[in-house]
Amino acid sequence: MHDDNPPLDTTGPDGHSRRDVLRTAGVAGAGLGLAAFGPGAAHAAAPASVPAQEAPARQGRTMIGVPFERRSTVRVGIIGLGNRGGSMIDLFLAMPGVRVVALCDPVKDKTQQAAAKVTAAGQPAPATYTKGDHDFENLCKRGDIDFVYAATPWDWHFEMAKTAMLNGKHVGVECPVALRLDQLWELVNLSERTRRHCMQLENCCYGRNEMRVLRMAHAGRFGQLLHGAGAYNHDLRGLMFDPDYYEGPWRRLWHTRLRGDLYPNHGFGPVANYMDVNRGDRVTHISSFGTPSLGLAEYRAAHMPKDDPSWKESYIESDRTISLVQTAKGRVIRLEHDVSTPHPYSRINQLGGTKGVFEDYPERIYLEPDHTDDAWGDFSQYADFDHWLWKEHANPPGGHGGMDYIMVYRLMQTMRLGLVPDFDVYDAATWTSPVPLSHLSIKAHGAPQQIPDFTRGEWRTECGGVDSERPAEA
Repeated sequence: MHDDNPPLDTTGPDGHSRRDVLRTAGVAGAGLGLAAFGPGAAHAAAPASVPAQEAPARQGRTMIGVPFERRSTVRVGIIGLGNRGGSMIDLFLAMPGVRVVALCDPVKDKTQQAAAKVTAAGQPAPATYTKGDHDFENLCKRGDIDFVYAATPWDWHFEMAKTAMLNGKHVGVECPVALRLDQLWELVNLSERTRRHCMQLENCCYGRNEMRVLRMAHAGRFGQLLHGAGAYNHDLRGLMFDPDYYEGPWRRLWHTRLRGDLYPNHGFGPVANYMDVNRGDRVTHISSFGTPSLGLAEYRAAHMPKDDPSWKESYIESDRTISLVQTAKGRVIRLEHDVSTPHPYSRINQLGGTKGVFEDYPERIYLEPDHTDDAWGDFSQYADFDHWLWKEHANPPGGHGGMDYIMVYRLMQTMRLGLVPDFDVYDAATWTSPVPLSHLSIKAHGAPQQIPDFTRGEWRTECGGVDSERPAEA
């Protein structure tokens, strides 16, 4: 999968980069003191269930079902032009009715390379913002931007999403959208108050298999849904110690700060869609368990010289985190996270119900009455259930098997046509909430942690999502 929001290059004249520091003062100030992670944190020291927490008072109207304003051209500003942002700009430039008007990255070479792509695509030269870490604020203040896309290190996502909305922009952020519960609530409140959408750009929701399973689930092929599973199991040891890939230790340093699931969205988002989470069901509690943290230290001992700065780091992140999530309807979702041990890539992507089960990696399916011989069936036989986006874009360009293209195409389509987005700030907050809550649960020996109802009761109302109808005017 993608490199999880590749870095915003910020090497300064003194040779130190923002990724080297990773805003250490601010993070350390909040520290791993559990109060920093929002409601319920104070209970994490004891292995007991966290009592229910009341949602803060709503500051505006719900954003569920709120359409974009219709526009003939979507004007985009991009913050972060490293591996992820530098490749995603190609997709924005390939979209009909989309113009990239502004770019931001403190590394001028990155910005200039991206700007050259814009002019090569026949668009006017974009404005560029390269004057330090906070120049993105000036990009967000522009009056000719409709949508801000942020592809930067994790610890900047919250601040950039907040700044975009306060300046009247819709915003899409790479995973995770924030790292603390109080930040998730603030983004929900800001979205409702400013009437701007804040979206977690979860590309795995647009994978071909995921969208096919979603439509099959809604068609009743799995019967009554019972359980699902998703994961981010991806051996990143070599990349995390490669200064040219992440261009600093920002990603690895999170393994010195949290013990839980640092990257739940790729697995959680698709399964939440299958089960209509926030659209007829909701997740209520999470219990997490973690192994010892050994993988990164062993890799460092085997591959890194003794004078490497990484030897000053102490890793606490569990090598494998396993979480169980309960929904209001009694369903169970299993989440896994492992980027520190050797294993093949897997997002698991499992869905089970009273009529059968699907599992990915490798893809296989068993449904009644189609399969009765206790042997897995051929998932390709269900291609008729492909989403209309995949039927119209059978061989999409771009990375990750085309899911990135499908995601950007659909997002820009909803903005051009004035449609309701496929997911919203409540999904962003829900899919990201396991980051702080799994940490708290592991610290509390697996004690259940309440997942807030970010919709404030609106989850009971069934509404649209990724399983969308093709618009008459596509």
